[in-house]
Amino acid sequence: MISPQFIQDLLSRSDVVEVVGQHVELKKAGINHKGLCPFHSEKSPSFTVSATRQTFHCFGCGAHGNAIGFLMQHCAMPFPDAVADLAQRVGMTVPMDERSAQDRDRAAALKKQQATLSDVLAKAAQHYQKQLGKHPRSAAYLAKRGLSAEIIERFGLGYAPEGWRFLSTVFPEYDDPKLVDCGLVITPEPQEGQGATDASRNKRYDRFRDRILFPIRSVQGEVIGFGGRVIDAGEPKYLNSPETPVFSKGRELYGLHEARSAIRHKGHALVVEGYMDVVALAQSGWGNAVATLGTACTAEHVTKLFRFTDNIVFSFDGDSAGRRAAGRALEAALPFATDARSVRFLFLPPEHDPDSFVRDVGAEAFAQCIEQATPLSRHLIELAQESCDLASAEGRARFLVHAKPWWTALPEGALKRQLLSDLARQGGLAATDLHELWQLDHQRRAASPASRAGAPGSDSAAASGFKPSAPPRPANQRRAPPSSPADHVVRMLLLHSEWLEQLPPSDHDLIHHLPAPHGDIGAWLERQLAEHGPLPWAALEPALRAHASDEVVDKLVPRSAMEDELHFQDLRRVLDGLWVDKLSQEQTELAATAAQDPSVMARYKTLSLRLNHLKKSLHIVGEGKL
Repeated sequence: MISPQFIQDLLSRSDVVEVVGQHVELKKAGINHKGLCPFHSEKSPSFTVSATRQTFHCFGCGAHGNAIGFLMQHCAMPFPDAVADLAQRVGMTVPMDERSAQDRDRAAALKKQQATLSDVLAKAAQHYQKQLGKHPRSAAYLAKRGLSAEIIERFGLGYAPEGWRFLSTVFPEYDDPKLVDCGLVITPEPQEGQGATDASRNKRYDRFRDRILFPIRSVQGEVIGFGGRVIDAGEPKYLNSPETPVFSKGRELYGLHEARSAIRHKGHALVVEGYMDVVALAQSGWGNAVATLGTACTAEHVTKLFRFTDNIVFSFDGDSAGRRAAGRALEAALPFATDARSVRFLFLPPEHDPDSFVRDVGAEAFAQCIEQATPLSRHLIELAQESCDLASAEGRARFLVHAKPWWTALPEGALKRQLLSDLARQGGLAATDLHELWQLDHQRRAASPASRAGAPGSDSAAASGFKPSAPPRPANQRRAPPSSPADHVVRMLLLHSEWLEQLPPSDHDLIHHLPAPHGDIGAWLERQLAEHGPLPWAALEPALRAHASDEVVDKLVPRSAMEDELHFQDLRRVLDGLWVDKLSQEQTELAATAAQDPSVMARYKTLSLRLNHLKKSLHIVGEGKL
């Protein structure tokens, strides 16, 4: 990792006006400089660069940062490259990486593997593109869908010919394991009584055959996988690359690389369900569309989109499958739906998808549909009302039970408070009564021995090493550590962002669902990591202060925290303590019905085994005592 001190020295020697001025035409405006924002389309300049503060800020789209941040955002540079570029400008030498030799070797090997696999995929994509002109049937299919040569080239569409080993003509060393590692080639599983060496002698074959291919690109534009669609009848209709070191369908969005500028110009991202929808909408002037890759919308998808816009419109078919998909998108979006962001849902008639709707009804009608899309708050209420008879007290009570977990997932703010009033009105209660009811329920849960997170003697307090609040320290003494396990988790991740990569998906989910502001900051940090890689606190701090209030940042990362010596095991210990609380609460809720329901009993026993394992690893004995 590059030391924070070097970053501070580098920024102090750099001139953000000079850096930005090489990419944006700036004019002097008082003590600042102004110009047209490079991150969104505008006619009047709202982009300001301050030589005094050495920062840039756009009052239109909210883009903010220092010289390093500008290079990362505008030039799509990874953090190390941006630092190296800026250091070269001012004649500084980037110090040696402070990671252990083993960690550096491991990171270098992974980066080399990813670059190699991307090169293999890019080469395959070029040859698939060439096949379009050699196979009239594939070209005729795309022409029938109304796609122009310009759009086909822009998205790099291609064709995988019939036959089992077309790629052997592209890669003479067809047995190269890299072809399997990047998902282009399938090796048969060993048969019973057959070793791996014997299986490798079996016939390998191409994953994609007789399909239109849609290259899937990272935000930076590297080919990381493919989506294939059959031309005629066949199953499966769509086929994606498998999970590989460079491709994870739960994190990537098809068309995002191509849609970046259009998203900023249109002012929103349009999320649709298929590759062809994305490409056809771009053909019709809607270049701001992206698609999930054969999976439900995830929190990673939402956070990635919110890097480019504060407005997301999900477009789904109006059938039951589309409604279910919208429900999953709602759940993924709720934790990130702050007051400054907008999430809406568009449901087209069952006989249409976005492509057919634009072709049959017209782009103007589609634009009107987007304008009239259902806001997140209204969609939440509609989902909660399903199968509830609001004419009866029982139905209204059931409605509120359905709505509560969704409402709870919203971050604190005006939207959450207004929605409470709407839910109360639909549920036949005064807003104050509903708030009191849910607050009492929350207090009852918090008061249970298994769920007192951070309370003296509780599992999480023991696991995290936190003690009851002490009297205030004199001003000349160090500040007390963060007061809760959630504070401690977020602080350690902000100071050591590389640790986030070492955590499994279950821990990421746990962090996302921490109460505000911790869950929101955890998701924000994950976005930074996905886009720029691990960053030192000196680089993260200005970006975080643009995302959260100074009060929150100063509480989570006080100056005294820089003196603490932390290890990954400290983070693991606190997270395990949070898991103990979470699982203990679920176990308590199951205990009442476990004896009558075998399925519940099975879950109860599973929780007990995991809890015992966690407590043993944390050395927790009896009632949460060390």
